[in-house]
Amino acid sequence: MTPAPTKPMRLVVTVCPREPGVVRLPVKPGTRPQRLDAAAILHHLARLIEERGLAARVQLQVGCAGGCGGPGPNVSVTLYPASRRGHRDDHVATGWKTYVYSLPTLPSLATILDDNI
Repeated sequence: MTPAPTKPMRLVVTVCPREPGVVRLPVKPGTRPQRLDAAAILHHLARLIEERGLAARVQLQVGCAGGCGGPGPNVSVTLYPASRRGHRDDHVATGWKTYVYSLPTLPSLATILDDNI
């Protein structure tokens, strides 16, 4: 049986700059772990989005990602149906994923995009 095709998604990735924590994580699979605070996470995610040509489908924003009071940095992803050509974006979320407290367990920062796009 052939698996059903998945619908393309539009992602909004939120990173909270207020959490002062740092995580050690490779940016891409197979690279060395780096110390990443919220600003570095935003920077590297923006570069990954650009490198992969995902700017039309992935938006980065600064804001509350949940987990306030934890060591951070905190990241969450909201999933929306991909926009159809000539139509406005749908703003009704079909799913979400949080990386609050689990960010250090990822194989790389790129996993945030790989898991959701």
